[in-house]
Amino acid sequence: MKKQFVLLAGAVVAVTALGASLVTAQQRTFVIAQGTDPTSLDAPLATDSPSATVVSHISETLFEYTADGRTVPKLVESFRFSSDRKVLTMKLRSGIKFHDGTDLNAQAVKFNLERLVDPALASSFAFLLRGRVTSIEAVDNLTVRMTMPTPFAPVLAHLTHSSTSIQSPAAIRKSGATYRDNPVGTGPFSFERWQKGQAVELAKNPDYWGTKANVDKMRFLAVPEATTRMALVETGQAQVAVRVPPQDVARLDANANIDVIRTPSVRTIFLYFNQTKAPFNNVLVRRAMNHAINKSDIVNFVLGGFGRASDAPISPGVFGYTNIGGYEYNPELAKRLLRQAGLPNGFNMVLSSPNGRYLQDIRVTEAIQSQLRAVGINATINTLEWGAYLAASNQPKDKNDFQVAMLGWGAVTGDADYGLYGLFHTSQQAPNGFNRGFYSNPQLDKILDQARISTDPKARQSMYKTAMQVIRNDAPWVMLHSEQQVTALRKEITGVVVHPTERVLGMDARFR
Repeated sequence: MKKQFVLLAGAVVAVTALGASLVTAQQRTFVIAQGTDPTSLDAPLATDSPSATVVSHISETLFEYTADGRTVPKLVESFRFSSDRKVLTMKLRSGIKFHDGTDLNAQAVKFNLERLVDPALASSFAFLLRGRVTSIEAVDNLTVRMTMPTPFAPVLAHLTHSSTSIQSPAAIRKSGATYRDNPVGTGPFSFERWQKGQAVELAKNPDYWGTKANVDKMRFLAVPEATTRMALVETGQAQVAVRVPPQDVARLDANANIDVIRTPSVRTIFLYFNQTKAPFNNVLVRRAMNHAINKSDIVNFVLGGFGRASDAPISPGVFGYTNIGGYEYNPELAKRLLRQAGLPNGFNMVLSSPNGRYLQDIRVTEAIQSQLRAVGINATINTLEWGAYLAASNQPKDKNDFQVAMLGWGAVTGDADYGLYGLFHTSQQAPNGFNRGFYSNPQLDKILDQARISTDPKARQSMYKTAMQVIRNDAPWVMLHSEQQVTALRKEITGVVVHPTERVLGMDARFR
């Protein structure tokens, strides 16, 4: 996997007077303008990248998925597998403390991983370990032993996921349900406050066990409107703005104080069909809609070329990816399929979309609306605030009103298991997982189950190819595109990492 990160460097440039005064007044606060507010700061309940971005600065995982695609130890100092690959023993780094002063130890790791899979927590990420780990033991103060019924190929990759972050058991027990608003981790920044719908503020952790942060504070702004995000970075009120609209790239590129960074991501944007709702329980209708949508035109003209039309449910660079081919744009074939489905005059539907979460998301949805209209499908667009959108899409079958909806999924562990199992396996239907269209295919379930326990990478690659071919044939999604991240960064800040998992990381950020 090629390097997919950006570490800014270059000559020192002058900042605007407003930007300079802001830096001084705010104790050199590093400000990132995100598109949406976090949904939770409790790691296993943070189900989106904006939330995970904030969590990653506060709480840390046992292993880390690096920006150049490697899985390396983080809180773990060393590890080993048993000869049969069923037991993973991990030795933790010594001397690490949580922000509340309590110790990071084996008991804390056991507490957090067992909490992740506890049905009482109802984390949608429980599939990362549930059913694949039979016991977690604190062998001694710094040694954790994880026992599995069979080899579990993606276990290390799964332990890089932000939902497996190790948080203070004492703080969780003390805060109860309000912990989601008061996180306590071991990271380079500690939590200060969260003004819901506006901003999250973090402070440098002076006692951090690793390389200490260079900035005093970080602020994550919730700014759904792209024009406002761009204005913030242009005036120096933010150092970073995510998801630069294509029409703004040239103007920002010409600004001597700003770099516009283009970085690949592991995120795939898609429409999913709620297969409990007619006519989307008919595969002919799902295939018709796939043929009715011109994915290449959307990438070229709506995204300005900052993307890649999808040819698989996961993106290149993720282990297990194979080009299985998308549905060709063929509106006449779409009409024929609708006639075969008994819908010669098309039908009316509701198309749900976020606004501000993904690059040009509402504009993409409007383009899809126009393309569907050309084959007789009249779509009314429904949009909600991001947190409400996620909550509505995650309702169980009998309460879920979504028909067809846009979402994105980043295979942030770098492994196809995360990109396919959690989204397509029958066991992962909402609200227990991320299969929000209630898709089910027993053949696919068997393939995905087997791929989890195989220890042969070539065999896993083959199984994932077969799995994705099954998915393509069943068409539970319209696979739209893989995003390219387009990020605006002011030149007064350096050391920022734009990670392929769509997290802007400021652990090494510094003002020039």
